Amino acid sequence: MLPIPADIFTEPDDVSPDALANLGPLRRLAGTWQADKGIDINPKAEGPERRTFIEHIRMDPIDPQANGPQLFYGLRYHIHINTPEEDITFHDQVGYWLWEPATGLILQTLAIPRGQVLLASGKAGPDDRKISVTAKRGDTAYGICSTDFLEQAFRTDSYRCDITFNEDESWTYLIQTELFVRGAPFNHHDSNTLKLVAPPKLNPLAVIVNDRAKGGGAV
Repeated sequence: MLPIPADIFTEPDDVSPDALANLGPLRRLAGTWQADKGIDINPKAEGPERRTFIEHIRMDPIDPQANGPQLFYGLRYHIHINTPEEDITFHDQVGYWLWEPATGLILQTLAIPRGQVLLASGKAGPDDRKISVTAKRGDTAYGICSTDFLEQAFRTDSYRCDITFNEDESWTYLIQTELFVRGAPFNHHDSNTLKLVAPPKLNPLAVIVNDRAKGGGAV
């Protein structure tokens, strides 16, 4: 961890209003994505189950965010997953991907409506075509928090998300979640390759600045 500066209150004054231009390696995630050949390996009483799923992801740029001198550019995301066999939602997830240009820090926040949240971290350069983030149960900085039931029945010990940006502008992920189920370890993993179906929109501040510039108003 980098040393904390003496001044923890003053925010940077060189903040760009254009989030898309400052997302570093996360720029390639911006937009709306879809795929119908995702693979999920999950635990069942009779043993591991393999499911094919249909995935839709929307990632929208947000305005720059500051913790005093620390500055993030980021994306707000929503993941919705169905299976070919069932109409009910198979998986729903919301969160943020964040990039700190000053340090190369990448963060992913994750929340699912089964009583679980996490904050995962990694490092990458602005032009990297592969990124990874991890979180561990019990870590007070980049950790995992679950309900009592999940802690006892399907304990999550670690999380890792690896993303590869492909030459055709699609991207592929592999998510590995180490569980402890009924006294035994289980590697719950998901993978998919997503293709762009709609380009990203500008973040709210960038829209305001652009509209003012078109109207000749002061920025």
